[in-house]
Amino acid sequence: MTKRVSAKYKIDRRLGVNLWGRPKSPYTKRNYGPGQHGKQSSKLSDYGAQLKAKQMMKGYYGNISEKQFRNIYKKAIQSKGDTSEIMINLLERRLDAVVYRMKFAPTVFAARQLVNHGHVLVNGKRVDIPSYKVKDADEIAIAGRMKENVNVIAATELQERGIPEYMDADHKTMKGTFIRGPKISDVPYPVHMSPNLVVEFYSR
Repeated sequence: MTKRVSAKYKIDRRLGVNLWGRPKSPYTKRNYGPGQHGKQSSKLSDYGAQLKAKQMMKGYYGNISEKQFRNIYKKAIQSKGDTSEIMINLLERRLDAVVYRMKFAPTVFAARQLVNHGHVLVNGKRVDIPSYKVKDADEIAIAGRMKENVNVIAATELQERGIPEYMDADHKTMKGTFIRGPKISDVPYPVHMSPNLVVEFYSR
């Protein structure tokens, strides 16, 4: 098991949820945290609930860095509108998240790797920055021979999740379009997310 996969499984168990809704998650067999104190449970304080909400959201989007996550919050509060909605919109526009949503990769971690290695095109141009902000109507495509990669093809055939309505994807051509930014209610999270608690955490 790679360090990346191992870390992903630890996130599930530490947070006490099957964060990505994957059948292989160890949380489906051991629904308690890791370590000798994993089976103990206690009621979270307000701060604890806010911290867990932040950890869940950071983890879901590939365990992005604290600096990146805080910057997304800062951009959200500087924009007009509901801060929670804007945060989710910004997170869903990350290129690695879009590649994952279009089912070109089995996990958001694998999607980030695809982008990092230069296998993703945005409007025909190679982009290797996972945090790249995708705009409405942008075309996302898998580049060159990677279209025939067995892992990419297997990801498109996964039945555990579909493609949300705010984007579309053609798995024959390995291309997709980001139609529009979503509302929180549009995002197909497998578990309950509380972006309002994330906002409360950072605004303390």
